[in-house]
Amino acid sequence: MTADAIAQKIETFIERSSWIRKMFEEGARLKAEHGPDKVFDFSLGNPNVPPPEKFREVLRDLAENSAPADHIYMPNTGYPHVRKAVADYVSKEQGAALTENEIVMTCGAAGALNIILKAILNPGEELLVPAPFFVEYGFYADNHGGVMKTVPTKPDFTLDLSAISDGITEKTRAVLINSPNNPTGQVYSRESLEDLGKLLTEKSASLSKTIYLLSDEPYRKIVYDGVTVPSIFLAYDNSLIATSYSKDLSIAGERLGYAAINPRSPHKDALAGGLGLANRILGFVNAPALMQRVVARLQGESGDMEQYTRKRQLLCNGLDAAGYDFVTPGGAFYLFPKSPVPDDVEFVRALQEELILAVPGSGFGGPGHFRLSFCVSDETITGALPGFQRTMDKFR
Repeated sequence: MTADAIAQKIETFIERSSWIRKMFEEGARLKAEHGPDKVFDFSLGNPNVPPPEKFREVLRDLAENSAPADHIYMPNTGYPHVRKAVADYVSKEQGAALTENEIVMTCGAAGALNIILKAILNPGEELLVPAPFFVEYGFYADNHGGVMKTVPTKPDFTLDLSAISDGITEKTRAVLINSPNNPTGQVYSRESLEDLGKLLTEKSASLSKTIYLLSDEPYRKIVYDGVTVPSIFLAYDNSLIATSYSKDLSIAGERLGYAAINPRSPHKDALAGGLGLANRILGFVNAPALMQRVVARLQGESGDMEQYTRKRQLLCNGLDAAGYDFVTPGGAFYLFPKSPVPDDVEFVRALQEELILAVPGSGFGGPGHFRLSFCVSDETITGALPGFQRTMDKFR
């Protein structure tokens, strides 16, 4: 790379993630060589269930009956009527009485997390994250002068409260959880969240500072076997939610989500002001106007999430028969099996020889595992199973 062409930090970030880029580049090469239909791509968490029919109906109605002022700037926090509709729905979902003042419409869950971190982080403060974790969290923390610090989870990827307790220091500003989790699919129990809330209350008191609990929840509606996602608002007062409509409405490219502030937080007014300002000065300005008006009329709607139930079963049954070791996911559309060898990158490269694309767990802070996204066609899953079997047999 040419010296001084880009910022040294960004150059370092690129180098740090270069092996991930190489995996995707290799996948593109395989598709070009063998044809996309011959390559079994489990690498991306791109929802493949269509949006619900009501989404198209609302979109058509809004397009055909738009007014001149429908596409101009609105408050940085979003249209008041949209925030009211979202607040009413979240109040039922979380068991807490929100108003539109506790909702900020954002450019996806990523936008929500970034405005939250911009509003709460002081330079050098730490964001504590249980591992495995979504790969972008460290970059988000760095965006706002913070540092991501990880702590382990238990072998089944549930929260390790002892590890979290040991990881909290005077530098800790927030704990960030993701449930249902990317990459593991684990859903944290009500009891573990209540215990986490008690822990953060005690730590905040002993350190004489507010430690926030942040919950990244874009997969909340994608759950299996009767699993429910508990409310963090009932578990801990100083909590915020970042989420999006990307996964349950299957509109990831529309970049629409929101941040929700616990109405019980004593800092809710300051947080609302900080999030609104951050939305503007980070360059988001406001969430997309058309999509805001669409989702206002789609609260509680989702695509056919049962399709993911079938795909999960297909993949789990096939990998179990082939001898893979994994925790069956309670939510999301990811499986995080153990690699049969310690070097997960080596194993993922072996899968590529069978034209199977996966992502090494090392990139998620879960070495010795690999991630499979089963938001793919049934044919991709069934077509890949013989290759999964052959690859496992090589390492036995």
